[in-house]
Amino acid sequence: MIRDEQPVIGESPAFLEMLDQVSRAAPMDRPLLIVGERGTGKELVAERIHFLSPRWDQPLVKLNCAAISESLLESELFGHEAGSFTDATQRRLGRFETAHGGSLFLDELANTTPAVQEKILRVIEYGQFERLGSSRTTTVDVRLIGAANVDLAALAEQGRFRSDLLDRLAFDVITLPPLRARREDILPLAEHFAMRMSRELGRSLFAGFDPAITARLLDHPWPGNVRELKNVVERTIYRHEAADEPVSDIVLDPFDSPWRPASQTAPKAQIPDPPLDLRDHLNQQEKALAQRALDLSRGHQGQAAELLGLTYDQLRGILRKHGLAGR
Repeated sequence: MIRDEQPVIGESPAFLEMLDQVSRAAPMDRPLLIVGERGTGKELVAERIHFLSPRWDQPLVKLNCAAISESLLESELFGHEAGSFTDATQRRLGRFETAHGGSLFLDELANTTPAVQEKILRVIEYGQFERLGSSRTTTVDVRLIGAANVDLAALAEQGRFRSDLLDRLAFDVITLPPLRARREDILPLAEHFAMRMSRELGRSLFAGFDPAITARLLDHPWPGNVRELKNVVERTIYRHEAADEPVSDIVLDPFDSPWRPASQTAPKAQIPDPPLDLRDHLNQQEKALAQRALDLSRGHQGQAAELLGLTYDQLRGILRKHGLAGR
């Protein structure tokens, strides 16, 4: 079975600059924070940090905080004693203890509660905590590597994340560039995924991509980043039966089908009765739709243009027209 991972492949300036920062930060025995959109490879970077550090031969323990319910996350991190809560029939070590001597990677840190954040802060500062149901202090030596796909600094300003914990985590912050900022890396990554999928299918070669497909790969905004690229390429290779010919078709949206179930229809918009200034009304609707597309794409204009069925230049013209171009 081929391990499901993103490769460390890239030659774009943004990617190489990030790798340089990782190499400088890895030997420092301090907490680190990795920030990036979904699918950019935060876990892979955490692995690189660990294996380039003096702790490389010790455990690297990982936990996605969003995958554990709030009621269980504290136990998962810090462990519990038998009888500390219902179904706790025996002592259980938490992730901090299993990572003793090594590194602990906590993804989706924004999903932790203030109480859990306070305990994490204490471990960073003093290396100490208590298991649930115990008054005995446990001491550990763990390097914490946190990750988030949201703006933790903004959450801290809003009181939704502990600012003192953020200060301690941010000894250095490694921000991963999205794939749209790494255009030079799209084709090398796509070819890597294609060759790996070809081997998995037992094929002796990968004949490459047709020029038209290469152009589509380069022009797509990749909102799901490297993970999305991997899925698209693997799907394409698996559907491409003529293995000795270049890939000439690609499916960016696997849900695209004439038989796709219809979504629930939205309520009909209220149409104002005349008289009205039609041009002004249409301008207001155009501005509102452009603003909504920007909100849904979190300000990424390429994705907003795709949502509206426009080219990037067409959207830019609309944004300038309505004073939204500075977003």
